[in-house]
Amino acid sequence: MGGQHGNGVEIMRNNKQSQSNVSEIKWKAIKYIRLSNTDDDKRGGESDSVVSQRRIIDDFLLRHPDIEVVAEKVDDGFSGILFDRPAFKEMMDEIEQGNVNCVICKDLSRLGREYIETGRYLRRIFPAYGVRFLAINDNIDTLNDNGDDLSISIRSIVNDAYCRDISIKTRSALASKRKNGNFVGAMPIYGYAKARENRNHLVVDDCPASIVRDIFRLRMDGNSAARIAQMLNERGILSPIEYKKSNGLPHAKGGFTCTGRGVAKWSATTIIRILNDETYTGTLVQGKQSTPNYKLREMQAKPKSEWHRIENTHEAIIPQHSFDLVQKIMKLDTRTSPNQDRVYTFSGILICGSCGNSMVRKSVPNRDKSVFYTYYRCTTGKKNGCSLGASIKENDLNYCVFHGIRGHISNIAQMDKLLKEPNSDRAANELARNLTARLRENEERLDKLRKFKAGLHESLVNDVLSKGEHKALKAKYDEDIKALVTANALLEGEIDDTLSLQHESTAWMEYFKGFENIDTAHAIDRKTVICLIHSIHIHSKREIEITYAHQADFESIMALLEMEVV
Repeated sequence: MGGQHGNGVEIMRNNKQSQSNVSEIKWKAIKYIRLSNTDDDKRGGESDSVVSQRRIIDDFLLRHPDIEVVAEKVDDGFSGILFDRPAFKEMMDEIEQGNVNCVICKDLSRLGREYIETGRYLRRIFPAYGVRFLAINDNIDTLNDNGDDLSISIRSIVNDAYCRDISIKTRSALASKRKNGNFVGAMPIYGYAKARENRNHLVVDDCPASIVRDIFRLRMDGNSAARIAQMLNERGILSPIEYKKSNGLPHAKGGFTCTGRGVAKWSATTIIRILNDETYTGTLVQGKQSTPNYKLREMQAKPKSEWHRIENTHEAIIPQHSFDLVQKIMKLDTRTSPNQDRVYTFSGILICGSCGNSMVRKSVPNRDKSVFYTYYRCTTGKKNGCSLGASIKENDLNYCVFHGIRGHISNIAQMDKLLKEPNSDRAANELARNLTARLRENEERLDKLRKFKAGLHESLVNDVLSKGEHKALKAKYDEDIKALVTANALLEGEIDDTLSLQHESTAWMEYFKGFENIDTAHAIDRKTVICLIHSIHIHSKREIEITYAHQADFESIMALLEMEVV
């Protein structure tokens, strides 16, 4: 724009010289039309407001033969707060090139609603290029000076305030919808679609949903994100953006790796984004980012405490336990082995029992390099301060873990069998009876304390107690009552947990029993380790400590069964 400043001054000088005979001027004008929001039901066509604005401008031009229209620019669906609109930029290019010297709008708000920037165009940029501005409904014509500064300023401020008010109302409405579990995004994530009868509700899109399930399964099997992306590309499966394009669905622009032909391919980034999205569990998480205010377009991340997270808003594609398992995998050390696409079996699971640091896999060849000796060792080592510097052969570790898992599953199966026997709930019921008896004793004590407290006032009135004694006793009773109420709440929780323990534990027990068919140490793979084991501490070459998933549940049921035996 700055490079054309001289042309603008020259046009302005010529305009001033010829103002004495306005009827001879031939204004070359652009009709500028703008609408903030398009009608979603009229895809590909113009909104009614655009047609209305054009009609108002055309009627005005019939009464002004001295104005010749050379172009029409339409921004349909763009806010007036920002000035980086495509048609507006095209109009400014025409002005800078000297092709037009007049701009016609229905009213001032069509040009812009941000009063500072709108004023800059009217007072500085348009005059610099000798451009006449006409706002028909507002009776503004910069040629005749009937658009005085005060009037334009007031109208601009009103237009700006209107945008601010609309922004506040829109943000409030969207926040309300998010809190109610309504989907307010423009585009559902890959695997979901908007329901036809309710555009704020997500439904499963079967074809991409099956791909999402494959992605989670492959990740649980130990495949890296890059390897999964490669496999999907090799199978010719369309990436999320290409799938949406091919089905005529709304899609984001950019953000995906493309080939030379411009076809978006699967990438590791896309895979990781899918694996981390909680939406696939039926939980809607929205409001992660927003603009600071209505005048800025750039999105900024919001703190997690301000997100809107609503569970069970739509059908889940991925079970919660599978999603949690993948998140666990993502947090572990998941570096792939050299020249391979899978993660090592025990990566991120092994911990030195002395220093607490992770252990890494190493392979060294024998003398003639015909056989490789593979082991895991502490990353700290004795030289760096670890008193043990633990290490263990991979074959020995596989053997120990295999027998450990087999033994643990056998214990769980036996435990499940005992719990399913007719008298299996005897221990739980006995514990619940004991807790209930304690609860009943506390309730009786509460009744007595409340009666004593109620009689304090009468004792004070009858001069049995002094004011000081009354105050001290009342404070003591209040303290004792509060302590008993808290204790009873805890007891009630313990009773509920005890009675429901057997039912709650069934799911994880069945999950472990699903691995009963493991028959050799070679069958111990990445998925088995991740699913069943929380951590493995190596204390020495002959001593390892395995902490299994659901260890607390296992120990709780063992305690109940031991009570029954006693």
